[in-house]
Amino acid sequence: MKTTLLFMSLVAAIAVLGLGGCAASRISQAAQLARESEPLQHRPANASMRLLIVGDSTGVGTGATSPQTSLAGLLAQAFPRLRIDNRARDGATFEGVVQQLQADSARYDVVLIQAGGNDVIRLRSDDAVRADIDRATALAAARSDRVLLMPAGNVGNAPFFFPPLSSLMTTRAERLHGFIQAAAQRHGAVYINLFQAPEDDPFVQDPNLHARDGLHPSDAGYRLWFDELLRQADLAEVLAPARVE
Repeated sequence: MKTTLLFMSLVAAIAVLGLGGCAASRISQAAQLARESEPLQHRPANASMRLLIVGDSTGVGTGATSPQTSLAGLLAQAFPRLRIDNRARDGATFEGVVQQLQADSARYDVVLIQAGGNDVIRLRSDDAVRADIDRATALAAARSDRVLLMPAGNVGNAPFFFPPLSSLMTTRAERLHGFIQAAAQRHGAVYINLFQAPEDDPFVQDPNLHARDGLHPSDAGYRLWFDELLRQADLAEVLAPARVE
């Protein structure tokens, strides 16, 4: 099911401009990575804090060589007493994030939302995306006093996309980040900014930060995101009680 959702997302973008060739190969590689991925769950017996992750393939950790090298896995390593419930699914849009958040009403110390790339790629309307972002952020804020919104960076910079589709993806990604930043301000959430122009984007400067499909982060890419998450959200201080004593 998750592979089908991812495939539909990518095909929708490619079909708009009628691109083919190596794009078909990249789609196949992305689908294979999705089949290989599983969202990491971490349930230590001595958990002192609780984290909920919702979102898309970046929340699952697609592209990482193992769940332990995904962003969730890196958080589990750094904070061994942190319980991590990971509901992220490959191919999910912000509409899907709303559904993930509606699964129950449990409280968490932190809710991390990793989503937005599929809203960009599927060419969803701005009105629908904006409304889903706002609803998801409100639902997350009802479950935690600390909500982190962490969309993927500049999707158009990914090697997966070629001109002119790459320019379209950049334009849409920039708008998405604006919607997310505004929602964060309205609901008292923290916006983690990974959007960069090509000349400043480390994913452009270092191809090894991408997985083999040219779309998802690699182990090194997730490590870079992990460092940015800690820095921009002051997360090391927030999750300090979940470190080993």
